[in-house]
Amino acid sequence: MLHSILLTLALAAPTEPPPMVRVPPGEFLMGDNAGDEDARPAHPVTLAAYDIGACEVTNEDYARFVKDTGHRAPGVYALPSAVTPERADAFRKLSAKFSWPGNTPPAGMEKHPVVLVAIEDAVAYAAWLSKETGATYRLPTEAEWEKAARMGAMGKRPWGDDIDPSRANYLARAEDKETSATKPVGSYPPTPAGLYDIIGNAWEWVSDYYAPYPKDATSDPKGPATGAQRIVRGGAWLDSDVALLVLSHRHEAPADIYSYSIGFRLVREVKPGTK
Repeated sequence: MLHSILLTLALAAPTEPPPMVRVPPGEFLMGDNAGDEDARPAHPVTLAAYDIGACEVTNEDYARFVKDTGHRAPGVYALPSAVTPERADAFRKLSAKFSWPGNTPPAGMEKHPVVLVAIEDAVAYAAWLSKETGATYRLPTEAEWEKAARMGAMGKRPWGDDIDPSRANYLARAEDKETSATKPVGSYPPTPAGLYDIIGNAWEWVSDYYAPYPKDATSDPKGPATGAQRIVRGGAWLDSDVALLVLSHRHEAPADIYSYSIGFRLVREVKPGTK
């Protein structure tokens, strides 16, 4: 009862713009010639300035959108094509702790990243937030995500090449999968640029369809307009293979996928010529 009252009061508050980090215009080197095959070749990419969310969108953020628009709450609906019949029960079981009871987030998970959202849900949230605030919010392109993640980075990961459970929410021990979950955003130190959970906690949707990297320099790439596979970036709470938790890793995702491990953060557009 108290949980419902507090959440109702929180949802009644005006929509506040999320905290953002400015990414200045200019060139960066995208990809990694020593990384996964599909992360090659490393190539120069030039981007205009943009702002990117300091944190992943939370259940609490998303609840305002659900309440205001009547959009479906995160849960298990028609199973994605990647979930075969023999995996259906396991998918539902792992999804249970993240599924919303009605239109409110699971108790105690208000500050966790929202998951069980398809890319269409994330796009709808961005459109709603744009209308609410008067700014233009959207999913980052793959290049925008990687440039932001690499800002100030000192190796394969923002802090260097090592990894340990004090730095990110990932599955350090495979036997802990059943009892592990997302954690409140900002539970771990930020990147040098001030981004939280850019690695671990939840995979993050980007706007691109999957495609091979170009061999030459490019400017403001958007990726192909259609395709069978999308891209998520950054790793999640259930990834035990720390090789996935690298800034160049590209994870293919069927276009109809949603999962207990996929969330998103947003980009806010800035005026052309802004530094």
